[in-house]
Amino acid sequence: MTHADADADAAPGPARPGPVRTRATGLSAAEVARRVARGEVNDVPVRSSRSLTEIVRANVLTRFNAIIGVLWLVMLVVAPIQDGLFGFVVLANTGIGIVQEWRAKKTLDSLAVIGEARPTVRRDGTAVRVGTDEIVLDDLLEVGPGDKVVVDGTCVESDGLEIDESLLTGEADPVVKHPGDTLMSGSFVVAGGGAFQATRVGRAAYAAQLAEEASRFTLVRSELRTGISTILKYVTWMMVPTALGLVVSQLFVQRHGVKDSVARTVGGIVPMVPEGLVLLTSVAFAIGVVRLGRRRCLVRELPAIEGLARVDTVCLDKTGTLTEGGLDVTGLRVLNDGDEAYVRTVLGALGGADPRPNASLAAITDAFPDTAGWRRTRALPFSSARKYSGASFLDGDDGGGSDDDGAGNADADGEEVTWLLGAPDVLLPEGDPALAETDRLNEQGLRVLLLARARRGLDDPEVARDAEPTALVVLEQRLRPDAADILRYFAAQHVRAKVVSGDNAVSVGAVAAKVGLDGAVVDARRLPAGREAMGRALEAGTVFGRVTPRQKREMVNALQARGHTVAMTGDGVNDVLALKDADIGVAMGSGSEATRAVAQIVLLDNSFASLPSVVAEGRRVIGNITRVATLFLVKTVYSVLLALLVVCWQVEYPFLPRHLTLLSTLTIGVPAFFLALAPNAERARPHFVRRVMRHSVPGGAVAGLATFATYLMARHHYTGPYQLNAETSAATLTLFLVSMWVLAIVARPWTWWRIALVAAMGAAFLLVLAVPWLQRFFALRLVGMEMPWTAVGVAVVAAAALELLWRWVDRRFPVQVSRSGVTARRRSRRWR
Repeated sequence: MTHADADADAAPGPARPGPVRTRATGLSAAEVARRVARGEVNDVPVRSSRSLTEIVRANVLTRFNAIIGVLWLVMLVVAPIQDGLFGFVVLANTGIGIVQEWRAKKTLDSLAVIGEARPTVRRDGTAVRVGTDEIVLDDLLEVGPGDKVVVDGTCVESDGLEIDESLLTGEADPVVKHPGDTLMSGSFVVAGGGAFQATRVGRAAYAAQLAEEASRFTLVRSELRTGISTILKYVTWMMVPTALGLVVSQLFVQRHGVKDSVARTVGGIVPMVPEGLVLLTSVAFAIGVVRLGRRRCLVRELPAIEGLARVDTVCLDKTGTLTEGGLDVTGLRVLNDGDEAYVRTVLGALGGADPRPNASLAAITDAFPDTAGWRRTRALPFSSARKYSGASFLDGDDGGGSDDDGAGNADADGEEVTWLLGAPDVLLPEGDPALAETDRLNEQGLRVLLLARARRGLDDPEVARDAEPTALVVLEQRLRPDAADILRYFAAQHVRAKVVSGDNAVSVGAVAAKVGLDGAVVDARRLPAGREAMGRALEAGTVFGRVTPRQKREMVNALQARGHTVAMTGDGVNDVLALKDADIGVAMGSGSEATRAVAQIVLLDNSFASLPSVVAEGRRVIGNITRVATLFLVKTVYSVLLALLVVCWQVEYPFLPRHLTLLSTLTIGVPAFFLALAPNAERARPHFVRRVMRHSVPGGAVAGLATFATYLMARHHYTGPYQLNAETSAATLTLFLVSMWVLAIVARPWTWWRIALVAAMGAAFLLVLAVPWLQRFFALRLVGMEMPWTAVGVAVVAAAALELLWRWVDRRFPVQVSRSGVTARRRSRRWR
């Protein structure tokens, strides 16, 4: 049956029991069109962000919005509009959250399109790049090193094709694929190349959801979000019984009018809810994504911003981070009195034989373009695990023809010779004279490859044994101009940088020294095997060479076991396993699709200089949210305490909702918005809940006690028809001044704009007290001179007590980070 017949007789649907035999030219345009019409398309929706409906739902349908919404509706019925202002504030905050997250969504969507995979498909005999959603059933896809297998298929062509299926099976060893073998979506190519026919596309593929999950906007667990959830849970537990007691006190004990009692009850309940904290956190994260998007940095998961800010160890792959991808051949050292012209020909043949050369082989191809008509018969692709590649040729000018006879056997017309190209210290035995020359060149920061003639066939697992060294190829690596500045930044931020490379340790150490990174240079082949012993060795060393992909992963795990938060940067397939296990994986935009798929952060412009921006953005978010969380929770604590004191003393609740709306806006809402978006280079520290609560509880307690004391004094001082308003005004003055001092402490260190912000909030409150219609609107009127000054005096004493108490708390309950970070993690888990 012909291919066209098979296509015509195929049953509709996204998958078939077996592959359809596909010509080497791939599908024709007509065949593709028929499959599209039948729906046999890789139509898995890949999203980089939540939909607008999901954004609105997440910001509107919250537990606390439901509570505030019910109370708002009650207030609109029983009280003047000014007592329902808190509802409009919540609407404004929610609207800001939706708008900012929508902006973040558009940024993520545009960046995801730039960074998405573009597989190569062979159609009508031509290789073209298409989007993953344009692949159809039976398409012939070409793959090479670093390419991700995006749909399930059957191998049709294999040129030393090796597939890593660790993301699916957990097995780190690459699997060699031959024609007829199955390829699973979600795996990736580590060596060689080939082509496979798509047998399952869309949702029918084995790992159809993997690509979607790798680039989806997700709010995964983080210390910041987990801490806020814990705080909100505790607040809910305190709020319910306190609110019930306040309702009983105001409605049944005081026996005032229903409307007034309801208004003051709601006024006591509303400020207990720190509803703005969650919204402000989302806004801060969303704005962070927008800011980083402008720097061409794709953040796949918002908490990755936070995670990189908490990193204390960053593992750098030399190529692509310290050095640029390109290499230049700067020298050729012929060994054992060999013929240089012949060596040049061999190198040209090796370069021309690889359809997908890596950076080193590409540089060799450019330097030695003459292949002298050699025919390749077999090939061994380069692998970062074995550190060399190889090929067998028919030596001489015996002419063209096909590469082999279909079984991998050489023609009888010429002699088959096998050449290897790779790391000298891997191909040569210890003590070989050529290694001394290699070491001398490596000490200059040069990369050296050995060309050796093998005495064994490529199919021999020990093909490198007894290989005859022929020449040393010297390559110079191009240093990134910004690498030194970035390393200095990390050092200033107390982030330890470790270079982890598959190259020769001496060469890597020389390159690291050129960019200002000093420290012990270690050959990874001599690292101890145990995790604990390896961790100690990693603490002592700075530059590690000859690291295998599996070792990179083990090194990340060993550092994490010692309590470090580890970031891993890379761009090659040999980095994927380590990127996957690191706390934060950072991939270059020009890197392989596999690295981009598993990384949380992708630097689309391939600039290592973007990392400090990500770190700074994370520190801004963490530091500022910690600041504003203190403001919100001080309000919650003093609101709960005031409600309890009112219930115990059996008096009227001193505030109407309008009073606390005014106070919250001036001392929390407006300042918190500016503080949350301000620059902040403070190093990220653990124990979010502990650090916030140890300031919020004493701050709220002092504010609540001072306010209630002023209220009780005012009750004994004032008499007459305006008694309650006068008492409320005096208590409001004290609470405002104490809250302003809390704001002043939180806003430290003071800068001109922070001072201006605090002063503006104070001026706004004075304006309310000075303008008659604002006095009436907010029911605030200071009566006489004695009680207002008494309120000011109580506030001054409370502010002094607050200053002393917070300093004592800092000394008595310090949040310390142990040297290794283990203690910090254990305490963090306990507090969460």
